[in-house]
Amino acid sequence: MEPRLDFYQSNPAAIQAVMGLEKALAKSTLEKSLTELVRLRASQINGCAYCVDLHTADARKGGEDDRRLATVSV
Repeated sequence: MEPRLDFYQSNPAAIQAVMGLEKALAKSTLEKSLTELVRLRASQINGCAYCVDLHTADARKGGEDDRRLATVSV
């Protein structure tokens, strides 16, 4: 098994952009459940299985139900 890509080393500028977005989301008035669904959808589009798993688990911990999680992709 290959080790996971270290995003911080491979593209620091991209990570800085993502962290800027996360800071903006933290200050936003959007519902936390909605922002987690947006993160999940972005991960699906990017094809990142690790991130899909992470954001699905985080959304469930936040009270999101399975029906909404299952329909994010459509």
